[in-house]
Amino acid sequence: MQDFRQLRKEYSRSSLDISNVLNDPIKQFEKWFDEAVKAGITEPNAMHLATVDASGQPSSRIVLLKEITTNKFVFYTNYQSKKGRELENNPACALTFFWPEIERQVRIEGSAERIDTAQSDSYFQSRPRSSQVGAWASPQSAPIANRQILDERVAQIETRFKDHNLLPRPHQWGGYAVDPFLIEFWQGRASRLHDRLQFTKVDGQWRIDRLAP
Repeated sequence: MQDFRQLRKEYSRSSLDISNVLNDPIKQFEKWFDEAVKAGITEPNAMHLATVDASGQPSSRIVLLKEITTNKFVFYTNYQSKKGRELENNPACALTFFWPEIERQVRIEGSAERIDTAQSDSYFQSRPRSSQVGAWASPQSAPIANRQILDERVAQIETRFKDHNLLPRPHQWGGYAVDPFLIEFWQGRASRLHDRLQFTKVDGQWRIDRLAP
């Protein structure tokens, strides 16, 4: 087995200082995101979403950022999934983006709420038809006996909507917008002395602090 203790990478691509970041962390995120896209990173919009259940047990998974609107981070899912149920019970959540090719990470803490149904409808019908069918067919996070059940449900949905170019959005599927109150930018540096700048929203204004690595 690989000796995990010997896995190391020295970071040396860039640096980060309060003097060279934008005052608005949303705009700074968009700047970094554009640079991640230009760097050719695979799925730069992949983000780690952490939620908490009623007992305080955290869980996490990767989801995809689909837009930033009114300074909120939007993703889509099945409302009846584990993450959907947890967010309905407790909207507190955290997001993390990690772009190792450019040695950067962004950490976000905030609160999630469902977006407007019209916005969810619009995005749902912009998806490939196969993804629309999949959203109807999958009872996300529910136990199923085998893969055949999914295949059968897909066939049923295809038959049901065979005359529809666009499927209606299922009521259990839609978007969440995460309203951030903390955004941290991390730039890898040598000797694990990384640069960390944290924006915290205080009385509607963003305060910036440098954190020790």
